[in-house]
Amino acid sequence: MLIAGVQMDVAFADVPANLAKMQDRLRAAASHGANLVVFPECSATGYCFASLDEARAVAQPLTGSIVSSMVDHCRDYHLHAIFGLIERDGEKVFNVAVLTGPNGLLGAYRKVHLPFLGLDQFSTPGDQPFAVHDAAGVRVGMSICYDSAFPETGRCLSLLGADLLALPTNWPPGAETIADYVVNARAVENGVYFIAVNRVGTERGFRFIGKSKIVNPSGNTLAEARHTEEEILYAKIDPPLARNKHVVRVPGKHEIDRFADRRPEFYSPLTAPHSLRPPGRTPLPAV
Repeated sequence: MLIAGVQMDVAFADVPANLAKMQDRLRAAASHGANLVVFPECSATGYCFASLDEARAVAQPLTGSIVSSMVDHCRDYHLHAIFGLIERDGEKVFNVAVLTGPNGLLGAYRKVHLPFLGLDQFSTPGDQPFAVHDAAGVRVGMSICYDSAFPETGRCLSLLGADLLALPTNWPPGAETIADYVVNARAVENGVYFIAVNRVGTERGFRFIGKSKIVNPSGNTLAEARHTEEEILYAKIDPPLARNKHVVRVPGKHEIDRFADRRPEFYSPLTAPHSLRPPGRTPLPAV
């Protein structure tokens, strides 16, 4: 199947403008034959909010017009889309990645790991378990931006059966090494495809660095965007390749399986609770 990543600038708090641009890019990707199109983090709403009240004014429930509009576009163009928005749930807001298709809303992911930056200063930490969703025959695990700095995220999604890890992101300066190296590492360590889609442009003084990319299960880059330009990346992926974790380099002499070779009994420190204070926040409650 063919997947696409839409690296784009985003208008702050201007949902109609962003949806119009996203629809235009969906049309372009569909004409290119794409089956799944991935947009940046908060692509429908913008990210650099200065207060919770300001974010609430733009946030919508998943039953709102943003999701319903994208479902309509997916139906029109016969494809699936992953995109970002601010979800409102009561008085809380969540930084969310949403998967839609011709038949409706297929899945949503609330960002688990929150940096002290932009919207994430005010949003509620994700409160739902990692999950994998089917999109036109590919099993997709979604995470958002800062989540990629935590290898546990990609490993959990891969253990749940993901063929493709999709990362809508808003990488600012300082995240170049994540774009250059970590995305490839997450792909090869889990034997999965990885698509990371960043934005470009500036928003309230923050600049975004582009460098979106698509990586194969061997950690090789299939497509990569520039630093500053809006563009659409394309790559063909073969989901069964990501499902075969047994790598045979020399039969009977050099074979590895990064899932079967795991030793979980030694990994308990990874799940031990901690009381460290995240920057700008009180310690999060245990889940």
